[in-house]
Amino acid sequence: MTASRLIFGFCLLLCAEVFAQQPEELRKSIYFNGGSFNIDEFQAEMLSDWLDSIPNLLDKYQIQLISHTDPIGGKEYNQWLSQMRSQEVFQLLLNKDIPEQSISVKDWGLDNPVYTNQTYRGMRLNRRVDVILYPLVY
Repeated sequence: MTASRLIFGFCLLLCAEVFAQQPEELRKSIYFNGGSFNIDEFQAEMLSDWLDSIPNLLDKYQIQLISHTDPIGGKEYNQWLSQMRSQEVFQLLLNKDIPEQSISVKDWGLDNPVYTNQTYRGMRLNRRVDVILYPLVY
């Protein structure tokens, strides 16, 4: 085997190891009833337990909240509802002593649904706030 092939093979192994060590984003969704921005006690506890299970959360991750709605009620109403939902989750995070500057928010309202709004199941799954933890890159 030539030296260039050995070097190339070594570089491939090194790159594979580096990419394998990159932490992935973590995600938890909080679901809501139609027209509601109240978080039930079970989901609040689940979110709290999930956040507590992540060691060194604030040292390793940036938090983004992305809120969604179903299309019932029109664009303006759903934008407001989306903002209210993300604010409820935002407040839960603040209550866990997560600094405001560690959290960013994107309210999609009825835009960019992940699931189809043509079925009840899809609409139910679109009524949510995704809590996404993105690894900090130093």
